[in-house]
Amino acid sequence: MDLNGGLGGHGARTRTALVIGGGVAGPVTALALRRAGITATVYEAYPTAADGVGAWLGLAPNGLAALATVGADAAVRAVGEPVPGMVMADGAGNHFTRFDGFPELPPTMTMPRDRLFRALADHAAGEGIRFEYGKRLVDAKETPEGVTAHFADGTSATADLLIGADGIRSTLRTVIDAQAPAPEYGGVLSFGGYAAADCGIDAEVEVKPGTMYFAFGRAFMGYWRGADGRLIWFAGLPTDTPPSQDELARVPTTEWMSRLRDLYTGHVPGELLLRHTDPDALMVVGQMEQMPSVPHWHRGRMVLVGDAVHAPSSSSGQGASLAMESAVELARCLRDLPTHREAFAAYEALRRPRVEAIGQNAAAVNKVKAGKSAAPAPAIGAPEEMFRALHFHRIAWEETVTTDGR
Repeated sequence: MDLNGGLGGHGARTRTALVIGGGVAGPVTALALRRAGITATVYEAYPTAADGVGAWLGLAPNGLAALATVGADAAVRAVGEPVPGMVMADGAGNHFTRFDGFPELPPTMTMPRDRLFRALADHAAGEGIRFEYGKRLVDAKETPEGVTAHFADGTSATADLLIGADGIRSTLRTVIDAQAPAPEYGGVLSFGGYAAADCGIDAEVEVKPGTMYFAFGRAFMGYWRGADGRLIWFAGLPTDTPPSQDELARVPTTEWMSRLRDLYTGHVPGELLLRHTDPDALMVVGQMEQMPSVPHWHRGRMVLVGDAVHAPSSSSGQGASLAMESAVELARCLRDLPTHREAFAAYEALRRPRVEAIGQNAAAVNKVKAGKSAAPAPAIGAPEEMFRALHFHRIAWEETVTTDGR
């Protein structure tokens, strides 16, 4: 795989880019731009690559395919655990839908978010991508030479393009459009944790290795068995008036655990998993959020990618994968179209329908988790059909983009 040039040679008009954000979308965007012949530098607000940030996430086959386009799939597989299967159940332990993955596709990989951040940053740096840490964007201005990013430490940087991969609370989103929407709360506070391998769950319900279980009902819990034997779980605490992150941090984990145990009394297997989880190891993830439809994805020489413009809630299982897809698609459009304006328009046309449909489906699941839906579980069809459009989606890197986004 040629990671330096790529096809087309039409990206000569764009030579350099500043990428704001070193999480998931940022390093993948920089790698994809490099393959398209564009030199990108990543600017990250934190002083180092994120460590100990966030809970577990899933990376679906479509996300792995996007990583393969930029040569980063092996680095990410090395830090993940395969979980190809899925079972939908109720709070009494009854299973009503099972999906074992597509045999022709690689399995979904699960990993802590910070492990993914580190793997992507290390791989990108090893491929020659430059990272600047401690650079928090505060403003951006277009200049005759391109666009200049201004950072909180008083420094600035100029390039042909400025790409916002700065997450769901994106600064660049508000620079592009001061009236841009903010993230929406999904009605649930998210928590995670680990239950001991010998907690006795196997006597109550099936826990097949390589399978993730989703148990709906009065309260929702997802869980699977990790490579070390422990049960990894994530759960929601519905509330109409969520506390802020500072308020969340001030509540002792013992109090959160007490509230969760009360909520999940009688839930199979939530009651058991929580009983065997040490409160000190509880992950207080915070508000389950999603981005509503963002009217303006780009302006002038500035454009958004990943969670900054299309963050679905974690209920989608697609947040990281969609960010990776969009990073590759943006680079492909910049490679093939004569101006950045045409490239940005084609990129939005190619991506908006898919990401917004997935976000809307996840929002419906959030209503079930928050107890705002009459249905006890999300209404889904045959899992194979539901997941086919998600998991088989590919960014056609080898094909040339046209101005109408085809």
